[in-house]
Amino acid sequence: MRRLPRPPESRLRMNATRFAPALFVVLWATGFIGARYAMPHAEPFAFLAARFGIAFAILAGVVLVFRRGRLSPRSALNAAIAGVLMHGVYLGGVFWAVHNGMPAGLSALVVGLQPLITALMAGAALGEKVLPRHWAGLGIGFAGVAMVLAPKFSLGAGEVSAANLAASIVAVLAMSAGTVWQKRFVAEGDLVTATMWQYLGGAVPMVALAAAFETGAFTPDPELFFALAWLVLVLSIGAIFLLMYLIRRGAVARVASLFYLVPVVTALMAWALFGESLTLFQLLGMAVTTAGVALATQAPAQPSAAGATRARAST
Repeated sequence: MRRLPRPPESRLRMNATRFAPALFVVLWATGFIGARYAMPHAEPFAFLAARFGIAFAILAGVVLVFRRGRLSPRSALNAAIAGVLMHGVYLGGVFWAVHNGMPAGLSALVVGLQPLITALMAGAALGEKVLPRHWAGLGIGFAGVAMVLAPKFSLGAGEVSAANLAASIVAVLAMSAGTVWQKRFVAEGDLVTATMWQYLGGAVPMVALAAAFETGAFTPDPELFFALAWLVLVLSIGAIFLLMYLIRRGAVARVASLFYLVPVVTALMAWALFGESLTLFQLLGMAVTTAGVALATQAPAQPSAAGATRARAST
């Protein structure tokens, strides 16, 4: 039987779904580059409070002008809780640890545990089945990330204190928990409105922590303003919308495995922008990571139409 051609809208949706993961990885990786530009000129909690506050204001304007759908009070609260975890605690922990001397390579490796932790949480909270090949892909991907970051494991370049390590561990646990919370409790409703509430949730703890522990001092440098604009528009708007889209359309464990590719892309960007070294061992690690992600994100095989027909005929 001859198949009818798909309508243009269906083809466009399929292309968007196909390229969204790659675009998300590239955009998310630029966040570490933006942080490198911003952190010498501002304190971490105050900077993140400004970033989340501006993102909230932009999205609130979009919701009002374009009359986006409202969320119920319960859904808005759940979106805010996801924002506290995914934005406030995650980025707050990472930025604070690096700002206080945690080696960036070690911090990235701890955060690299996120896909494994998310897979465990998704299995327990969402009932998602993680197949053996997906577990193998997650393990291979983490090994590849360790290879990429290995040359940066210079403990003398920073301070590995109990507080810094705890902040990084809390950050990765929060990102995993926030991803699962988003999938379970904010799966429906307008995506723009839900993301707006997320940023309000993320901003609240950052404002409180900045008021309690920071001085509010910053250096008005062009690099700081460029980094703030980039992180708000490209990361907090563009990349987060892509992540929410991917979470809604796919299994959480497979979506989380994309984070393994972020250190790979970040290393390539740092090599191109800052002249950081890139060894053959790191390039091999990138290949290992890519293979692991391909294995972890492989969708379960679907029975063919002919096979399904035969199965029905045999019953």
